[in-house]
Amino acid sequence: MDATVTRKVLWRLVPFLMLCYFVAFLDRVNVGFAALTMNRDLGLSAAVYGLGAGIFFLGYFLFEVPSNIILEKVGARRWIARIMITWSLVSASTAFVVGEWSFYAVRFLLGVAEAGFFPGIIFYLTNWFPSEQRAKVVGTFMMAIPISSVIGSPLSAWIMAATDGSHGLAGWQWLYLIEAAPSFLLGFAVLAYLADRPEDAHWLDAEERGWLAERIARDRRERVQVQKISLGQALIHPRVLGLSLVYFGVSTGLYGIGLWLPQIVKDFGLSTLQTGFVTAIPYMVSAVGMVLWTRHSDLKMERTWHVVIPAVVGGLAFAAAGYAPSPTLAMIALSVAALGVFSAMPTFWTLPTALLTGSAAAGGIALINSIGGLGGFVGPYVIGWVKDVTGQFSLALLAIAGFMIAAGLLTLVLSSIGAGTRITHSPAE
Repeated sequence: MDATVTRKVLWRLVPFLMLCYFVAFLDRVNVGFAALTMNRDLGLSAAVYGLGAGIFFLGYFLFEVPSNIILEKVGARRWIARIMITWSLVSASTAFVVGEWSFYAVRFLLGVAEAGFFPGIIFYLTNWFPSEQRAKVVGTFMMAIPISSVIGSPLSAWIMAATDGSHGLAGWQWLYLIEAAPSFLLGFAVLAYLADRPEDAHWLDAEERGWLAERIARDRRERVQVQKISLGQALIHPRVLGLSLVYFGVSTGLYGIGLWLPQIVKDFGLSTLQTGFVTAIPYMVSAVGMVLWTRHSDLKMERTWHVVIPAVVGGLAFAAAGYAPSPTLAMIALSVAALGVFSAMPTFWTLPTALLTGSAAAGGIALINSIGGLGGFVGPYVIGWVKDVTGQFSLALLAIAGFMIAAGLLTLVLSSIGAGTRITHSPAE
């Protein structure tokens, strides 16, 4: 029954959640393509763009934990639907920013609207898949990130080129309006499609529902010593904070490349449409590599080194990209850097889900994602500031390399602290 039920759950949930995350990430980072002409139209400097692109994560940081705690109480189906509908409306409104401050405001509100989406889905998946399958499942789900860029990069470039000037709107304005529509529609689809728990899954028969619910409950009990503490204590637990810093370092690389790669590639002397196709290359490499890497992690049931190796290698590749003597070598290095980022991230998420259960999982995963997500603020801003000061990307990519390598080394340190202990929320304390 194990393989049959797992296959049913996998095919029912993961493709749909991938589609939701695909449009989420597209709405989050399409600002990188819009910037190819938006910055000129609005008079935004590289530093202003970097700050605005990254300020998304300040709103995300402030509302992540409350959002995920609400999700755990009201159910993923209703809360994820609310998140998607809200963020689609805010994302579309980016088409009407008129300058620096309105750009900052809309990006901040987009972070507020989307807060809780990614960690909510990570928490949601722990209700459906046991720990030994999670790296593969999370890795498959997170393929939506590179796929969104493989498809979204040339698509965004084409939309901007094809719609520029239509009905008095610039191509970058149409980009925001068109790419917000799928999120709005999918928000309503979530209400009809998702079930909160195995017990609610009408697409499984009664025996399968009972077996899966018991399998997940047994997974939470076995192989670990449970440390019961208050939710507040869980949020300041040293390992939770340490994992937040690891994710901070990896996120710096993810959003440093995600929000600036189109402009780095455009500096090679390419057209907007050419930039769209070339930008997709690192993500194509990453989509394949992250699946193979996470499956290898599940096969070996090893997590630490499957985070450390890609984080360190990715960091070294960022450094190499900044000083590559030709565009071809720079793209090879950036592809390796992206592969490192996307291979480290899904395996990383097996660490907090193995550590935390119950309300501690909802709050702790959200905290890790929110603090870690601040790397999405630091990465784009550092690149923009250094680009304004030096006129080139080399030193900025070197700084991103440092964050990635530090994340890998910190993972090694944390692996020796409190291994085998799981943290759960005890309301009585």
